[in-house]
Amino acid sequence: MNNKNLNTYSKEQLIEIIEIYSKNWLAMDGVWFQSIERKFGMKEAMYHDAEAWKRFTVIEARRIKEFLKLSDNSGTDGLQRALGLRFYANLNEDKIETDGNILYYTSVNCRVQRARERKGMAFHPCKEVGIIEYGEFAKVIDERFTCECISCYPDITDASCCCKWKFTLND
Repeated sequence: MNNKNLNTYSKEQLIEIIEIYSKNWLAMDGVWFQSIERKFGMKEAMYHDAEAWKRFTVIEARRIKEFLKLSDNSGTDGLQRALGLRFYANLNEDKIETDGNILYYTSVNCRVQRARERKGMAFHPCKEVGIIEYGEFAKVIDERFTCECISCYPDITDASCCCKWKFTLND
C-alpha cells in the first residue's frame, strides 16, 4: 500500500473516506463540465464530456475487473459486481435486476441531476454520454455485452427513475 497513513484508520473511517473521495471525484467532474458549459455552451461541454468518458470508463472498468479478478466472460454476474464498485455507486440510489442474459441498471436518484435541479440549471443531457459510458464499461467487463438506453434525459420514457439501461449478453 502506497499510503501507509490509511493503515491507521478503522474500517468505518475507510468507508467514510471512500465516500468523501467519491463525492470529490463527482464534484470535480461537475466543476470542469460547468466551466466549459458556461464559457462555450452545452454542445461544447458535451463534446469534451464524451471524450473524457471514452477513456475514463475503460480505465475504471479495467481496474475494477482486475480488483474483482473477473474472467473475460464473467457475464451478468460480473457486470453486476463491477457496477456496484463504480466511483459513484455509493452516491446514487440505484438498482440492478437480471433476467437470464439481460441486466437492467436503473439510477433511481442521480446526484448530478439533483444538484443541477437545486441550482436552477437545466438537466444534464446525459443520454449521449451515457451510451458511451455504460456501453464501453460493460464491454471491458465482458465484450459480449451490448448496451441500450431505456430512459435517460433528454429522452425520459420512465418517470420513476433518472435513467435506465439494458445490457444484453450476446452469445
